Amino acid sequence: MPQGVPEKVPNDGLTTRQRRNTPVLGVHTGDGKGKSTAAFGMAMRAWNAGLNVAVFQFVKSAKWRVGEESALEALGKLHEQTGEGGSVQWHKMGQGWSWLRSNTDHGDDHADAARAGWAEISRRIAAQEHDFYVLDEFTYPLDWGWIDVDEVVETLRIRPGRQHVIITGRRAPQALIDAADLVTEMRKVAHPMDQGRKGQKGIEW
Repeated sequence: MPQGVPEKVPNDGLTTRQRRNTPVLGVHTGDGKGKSTAAFGMAMRAWNAGLNVAVFQFVKSAKWRVGEESALEALGKLHEQTGEGGSVQWHKMGQGWSWLRSNTDHGDDHADAARAGWAEISRRIAAQEHDFYVLDEFTYPLDWGWIDVDEVVETLRIRPGRQHVIITGRRAPQALIDAADLVTEMRKVAHPMDQGRKGQKGIEW
């Protein structure tokens, strides 16, 4: 795509403006580092554009805070105080699913909790509650069979309005890749862990 100009334009009857405003389904997958980091960077761009941002983290501890969570929550507070940017919500699987009747509804059943999370996301998509969704590490419950891939693909395919959805995680199902508009595969070339180095503050979280 030289200089941001498409090499060819489909004969689909859409105007340039309509095509540009088509909602994006993005998938960041692969074994390399940076899938979530890239998605959160896009979320910050969305915030700057005034979009309503919602992040849903799967298979992560509700107690674990990553740096982007603190940054985006601060941006959400700035929006509340000044009107700058857009609103921000951040939810984590398990106890972070605050819409459940109680934090013990699903106990230690991670599969059940993941399904509850997807059910709420699906409801919000149907209601057009947000403009930009990050489903972080969402490929794992799909890969493990906790959530039906075909149901997810169909829900995203028919989503109303102009809702952008970015999904991260390794081993993205082929059906999801085929449905996506934007797919990036992170390939590991080198990593500090190869040298026996553990994760660092400011780099991994």
